[in-house]
Amino acid sequence: MAQMNMLEAIRDAMRVELKRDSNVLIFGEDAGKVGGVFRVTEGLQEEFGEERVFDTPLAESAIAGMAVGMGIQGFRPIAEIQFVGFIYEALDQMFIQAARMRYRSGGRYNSPIVFRTPFGGGVKAAELHTDSLEGLAVQTPGLKVVIPSNPYDAKGLMISAIRDNDPVFFMEHLNLYRAFKADVPEGEYTIEIGKANVVREGSDVTIIAYGMMVHTAVKAADELEKQGIKAEIIDLRSLVPLDIDTIVASIQKTNRAIVVQEAQKTSGVAAEVIAQINEKAILHLEAPVLRVSGPDTVYPFAQIEDAWLPTPARIVAAAQKVINF
Repeated sequence: MAQMNMLEAIRDAMRVELKRDSNVLIFGEDAGKVGGVFRVTEGLQEEFGEERVFDTPLAESAIAGMAVGMGIQGFRPIAEIQFVGFIYEALDQMFIQAARMRYRSGGRYNSPIVFRTPFGGGVKAAELHTDSLEGLAVQTPGLKVVIPSNPYDAKGLMISAIRDNDPVFFMEHLNLYRAFKADVPEGEYTIEIGKANVVREGSDVTIIAYGMMVHTAVKAADELEKQGIKAEIIDLRSLVPLDIDTIVASIQKTNRAIVVQEAQKTSGVAAEVIAQINEKAILHLEAPVLRVSGPDTVYPFAQIEDAWLPTPARIVAAAQKVINF
């Protein structure tokens, strides 16, 4: 075991796969020599050479388009989009070309691509740098969506994503890169994409979250425990495919649920999770499933983002509401 933060764990996963498979390539804006704006790929160009880890022009459509072409030819590209707000220029290549490649070609070609991008608030970043755009990706057939919440999961999920024969949108929360260190196995291991993790056992209410919001939920659960309420916390880890079975099993025990997302409320991941709960577990519910999310506004400027983001207090209030329904 080694102590790593999430940034180091992601880098270690890419190093493992660069060593294991010569078809793995990494590229993006400043991803080579500098190691990316957050230094996630730092040192990998020096270790593996400029032909396998390299810089690109400031052109997201070109980055994603090149990844599609390389994927067809048998490579396994890891394409970095420097910030999530910059994916709009690459949506055609990511959400149409890559995601539909297997379908369009009748299985002749696929797109074994990892599209990496940082996202998320709480770091006082500039506009477009912190938006949560996973909802766009979740609605795209053929694209898997992964959001880790800790170093251990980040490494195992990244290795699985690189080895996957379909495109994976791998979102990394800015506020988690250097937030804490944890034990991470050295060498290779995988975590199944599409399998949620029960972070905390509980009996009174299920709190479903992903990414940074898992840690916000844990803080809320600590406060709820002081009130005699035992919350079970599920870290989705993967939004597509979604592990609805783990969610249903938890609700069968707690009979109440809350879904937490950092993104705006309308038409997001929480809405999809609630819809599936209603389809598969409604008879086990003793209260409506509530959402705790950002409001339906543009992500605010840094001066007021703390008032915009979901907080432990808001989750506690939602839990009290479903408990007392």
